[in-house]
Amino acid sequence: MPTIRIRFALAAALFSLLLLPVAPAGACTSIMVTKGASADGSTMVTYAADSHDIYGELYFLAGKRFGPGAMREIIEWDSGRHLGRIPQPAVTYTRIGNMNEHQVAISETTFGGRRELSGANGILDYGSLIYIALERAKTAREAIQVMTSLATEHGYASSGESFSIADAKEVWLLEMIGKGKEQKGVVWVARRVPEGMISAHANHARIRTFPLRDPDTLYAPDVISFARERGFFDGPDAEFSFADVYAPLDFGSVRFCESRVWSAFRRAAPSLDLPVEMADGRHPEARLPLWVKPDRKLSVADVMELMRDHFEGTPLDMTQDVGAGPFACPYRWRPMTWESDGATYVHERAISTQQTGFSLVSQSRDWLPDPIGGILWFGVDDTYSTVYVPMYAGIRAVPPTFAEGVASLSEFSWDSAFWVFNWVANYAYSRYSDMIVDIRAVQRELEGQFFADQAAVEEKALALHRQAPELARDYLTAYSAAAGDGVTARWRRLGEQLLVKYMDGNVKDEFGRPTHPRYPDDWYRRIVRERGELLRVVPMTGESAP
Repeated sequence: MPTIRIRFALAAALFSLLLLPVAPAGACTSIMVTKGASADGSTMVTYAADSHDIYGELYFLAGKRFGPGAMREIIEWDSGRHLGRIPQPAVTYTRIGNMNEHQVAISETTFGGRRELSGANGILDYGSLIYIALERAKTAREAIQVMTSLATEHGYASSGESFSIADAKEVWLLEMIGKGKEQKGVVWVARRVPEGMISAHANHARIRTFPLRDPDTLYAPDVISFARERGFFDGPDAEFSFADVYAPLDFGSVRFCESRVWSAFRRAAPSLDLPVEMADGRHPEARLPLWVKPDRKLSVADVMELMRDHFEGTPLDMTQDVGAGPFACPYRWRPMTWESDGATYVHERAISTQQTGFSLVSQSRDWLPDPIGGILWFGVDDTYSTVYVPMYAGIRAVPPTFAEGVASLSEFSWDSAFWVFNWVANYAYSRYSDMIVDIRAVQRELEGQFFADQAAVEEKALALHRQAPELARDYLTAYSAAAGDGVTARWRRLGEQLLVKYMDGNVKDEFGRPTHPRYPDDWYRRIVRERGELLRVVPMTGESAP
């Protein structure tokens, strides 16, 4: 969702809308956690917004009252194009990133789907649907109604999407695809994640068959009949699979997409022993379940860790092959597919990836007032090395270092959390296995302090809320601002320390003296296999061997 500077002219009344976020296509991950699957009864939704064109910042829009005839301009995330306008409601709600003041949280991943169903025939792209729903909905079910009814009325301008939608009581998965260039509207299905379960999606449609008469399953009235009309499906209604009909499986959708869901599930529920065949793209019959029950109830910290993953300990482990280099760097520069000697190969696509603009873990709690119960744990850059900072649902403004417009992808600033975190991460790639230890230590220190302080912060906020809700909002705004800016300052100091410690390939000891650790033995062996004869020391006549 990078911010694009729009270069075409619009009326002055549209100026503030021209800085709306622009969404990345086809490159995100989301995990959903129900109340019954969480350690404290929270609902949670995660999001990694991954794109090489995204600048990570925390979007904020205050709620507002509108008079009759007020209109909302629709700006497409992907292109920044002005698509149209729709009527405003009488009241909109404040949104902080991907959560609103009523603890409703929405995230997404793009699955694309059938090419013949792509192409805009309407004015509402998926990004606009998310933010409009946050502006208008008090519950997850209401958000689904807002998104589907608006897309039906005004037409849909994106390809297939999966949406995670949660309030403080329920968690839902909504999947939607348009009807192609010739027909306005959408087909869709939404399922409530059962209590005690978790679910996930990562750029491939997940809902297959679904019950046709179930209060916890909602769908478009023509979701099956439209598929019949287009020749996509001719079986009994009970056998209709949304994912298989509207987004047929292929190698990439398993190896790059379902693999991330598999990795989240295998870590949350190791007792299921989900085989790697569900993720390698070579066994289309090995399908993942839509949801699983975790082996133990998950805390917010647990869910953050699920978002930090390079397939460690599996056959897909990105720290282990030659592409990781001598220091086990689990990142591969694009393209993800490449050719050698006539064959095509892939780099793995893990949940943690270098091009994340921002990520989040939403936490919604029904036993607290909305301004205190909702927290958007927000971080910038790669999920593995980010720090998740608590942004409460009641705040009036975001931390200056996270705010929109501080910098951009082409404009570096030390005042930008995004650039500070990227500076540290990009330096770490050069000696990853060593530097990530230092990075994770500070990450745990900062996040651990937020968790340690949380009860006291919320106790004080509750006391203020009893006096006057606005006092609690003021307090939480100041707290979140200090937290965000404090993390950014601490991360800059960390980067300075890493530069001093690891400069020029040295590793300074605790006394500041440079040491010269060897490469790992297996790396030396690779060098010998490829260049050993040239590099081998051969003593001259009369010279002692070294």
